[in-house]
Amino acid sequence: MHLITHQPLHRRTVLRGLGATVALPFLDAMMPARASAQTRKVRLVAMEMVHGSAGSTAFGATRNLWAPAATGSAFDLSPTAMAPLEPWRDYLTIVSNTDVRMAEAFSPPEIGGDHFRSASVFLTQSHPKQTQGSDLKVSTSLDQLYAQKFGQETPMPSMQLCVENVDQAGGCFYGYSCAYTDSISWKTEEEPLPMIRDPRAVFDQLFGIGATPEARASRRRRDRSILDWVTESSKQLKAQLGAADQIRLADYLEDVREIERRIQKVEAQNTSGEARAIPGAPIGVPDSYDEHVKLMFDMQVVAFASDVTRVVAFKLSRDVSNRVYPETGVNTGFHIASHHGEREDRIIDLAKINRYHVGLVPYFMKKLKETPDGDRNLLENSLLIYGSPMGNSNVHNHKRCPLFLAGHAAGALKGNLHIKAADGTPMANAMLGALRGIGLDLPSFGDSNAVMDLNKAPEATVA
Repeated sequence: MHLITHQPLHRRTVLRGLGATVALPFLDAMMPARASAQTRKVRLVAMEMVHGSAGSTAFGATRNLWAPAATGSAFDLSPTAMAPLEPWRDYLTIVSNTDVRMAEAFSPPEIGGDHFRSASVFLTQSHPKQTQGSDLKVSTSLDQLYAQKFGQETPMPSMQLCVENVDQAGGCFYGYSCAYTDSISWKTEEEPLPMIRDPRAVFDQLFGIGATPEARASRRRRDRSILDWVTESSKQLKAQLGAADQIRLADYLEDVREIERRIQKVEAQNTSGEARAIPGAPIGVPDSYDEHVKLMFDMQVVAFASDVTRVVAFKLSRDVSNRVYPETGVNTGFHIASHHGEREDRIIDLAKINRYHVGLVPYFMKKLKETPDGDRNLLENSLLIYGSPMGNSNVHNHKRCPLFLAGHAAGALKGNLHIKAADGTPMANAMLGALRGIGLDLPSFGDSNAVMDLNKAPEATVA
């Protein structure tokens, strides 16, 4: 990195055009002379996967289908659903054997409603009020606690994304409003935030800030790229940049264009008249789960690189979803697979689905690591939380729930660590430890009863 002696380029510099605004990645020209590492900000991504894990069953625990046998740093991931994370173990912090008690039934009328309250519990670690009306109540979610303190520095304080259909209204089942099932992000204890499923809507939100829906629709009808609208602004900026910054800007704009091309390809396919695997989905939604998730990951990377937002809640499925994942070799729908009747062969099938889901995360981590962020990269400066508020979905329990953290969170996490909590430990303890590490000095969170040290290697053990 060369030493900058002139007035640095403002971090909020954007490329503007008719109906388009493209924020820029972090460039050397934005770095003040002798800039301090203290200015680094953590990006937070909280990902919820439904239906627990095969490793939360008695059989799965003996086979280490979720958590590895050894604690500390010398753990073996190969039997586990987290095996795809092996190349990334230096960025991985596994927290096993924690419970999400707040998702349990507290009274007889709540029995059976686990699927319909769990999503609201994951990032709040609080028990929701049973209601099918508008008198919702749970608690502010951890992503929004972080956004309230650090999200106000960015154009979008936070983003809420999803993959499955979560736009139902009114009451769901067992006396719970669908709002509890549809969102994992709660701005206040009474206000769930809507989640965006359509990649086109996310793209327009990122790059069409300030534009009208009519202008965005017109641009798409004319089959022009968003970058066509900012060509002149881009040329003017490049004239002010050094060679390294010009390359970085060109790479970033090509990433934006590639995302746009992929969305356009999906839309063309979905309007071709051919039968769709998910016919009720918006035209911007790929039929392929893999493609959909990766598109959403790519837009998060671009949003973080340009500092449009630093906070994302990402709901990767919907409770009771019976989506089939052909890539796993399992032909059973997801919800049915999670109700395996404790049969060992069917628990193994669920483990294959778990591994497939986790296996998409390294794609995201690689993209983050390849993206510069000041003197580091985005993976170094990010905290990824991946987990489920359910344990053994076959019996609707919330014990031994799956959870791992990834990234170094700007130095708050060392990685390459497996922490096995004592029986009965709330998952909220780990979340409180993570929030403390990234700058939120909270006395408690949800039903926490202690702050978990996420860098303390326990004495190495083998189960």
